[in-house]
Amino acid sequence: MTRDTLQGFFLALAAFLWWGLTPLYFKLVEAAGPLEVLSHRVIWSLVLLAVLLLARKRWPEIKETFSSPKIWGWLLLSALLIAVNWLVFIWSISNGHLVEASLGYYINPLVNVLLGVVILGERLKLLQGIAVALAAIAVGYLTYIGGEFPWIALVLAMSFGFYGLIRKRLPVGAQVGLFAETAMVTPIALGYLIWIGVQNEVTYIAGGTGISLMLMLAGVVTTVPLVCFAAAARRLNYSTIGMIQYVGPTVNLLLATLLFGEAFTMVHAISFGLIWFAVFLFSTQSFADMKRAKKQVAL
Repeated sequence: MTRDTLQGFFLALAAFLWWGLTPLYFKLVEAAGPLEVLSHRVIWSLVLLAVLLLARKRWPEIKETFSSPKIWGWLLLSALLIAVNWLVFIWSISNGHLVEASLGYYINPLVNVLLGVVILGERLKLLQGIAVALAAIAVGYLTYIGGEFPWIALVLAMSFGFYGLIRKRLPVGAQVGLFAETAMVTPIALGYLIWIGVQNEVTYIAGGTGISLMLMLAGVVTTVPLVCFAAAARRLNYSTIGMIQYVGPTVNLLLATLLFGEAFTMVHAISFGLIWFAVFLFSTQSFADMKRAKKQVAL
């Protein structure tokens, strides 16, 4: 393992650990309500990204991004998708559904495979097909036997899946793209804060200095793991990152059950067991593809 690869591994691990631990932050600011927290996340992420991009002299990229109506239009759609994803995740933490949210991020890679087959016409490999089928069985089992349709998991997986599909096909970097997306959603976020301000329901002002400062940190909470992930992506292949990404939902699940006291029933255990086996098959296929690609390059 080269030094560059090792750095990439630790950067990716740091990013996914950070994402896994974000429920701790959202628990601290849950008094503000999901929509107010989301609004601050959008606004302060925009501010911090603007500073970072200005420091790196990347404003020409931003200008180029906004000058293309086609790219601008797709980024607007991706902005709405990531806003929905953020809102549902924040809501799930505030309402005791982090277990289900973690399920969503476990099945997200499988959803990505399915979207690749349906939309991009990619060929579904045997282990991938079995993994997707197991995920569908797990969702069906949780719905039928458990009596609860896992809408949070599906909304998170589908919104992030479509978001990734759009961003993958756009010639826009991660930080510039997120800056553009938050810039597009900021007018809505500001409008909401003004609206609740008129009704004297703004926690940012009425909740005291502590929660005000915590809400301002939403930009840091959002941007730091993104910077780590972008740096890792330049050093690691996609398959390696794909295997490390399960650290995030695993930490989410541990927080939900061990710290937040959410229920983890036998139905959950069976459903997650199916998902984990699906993840194992998916990772096995990814690892095999990676080894095959290396052999072809060597030849």
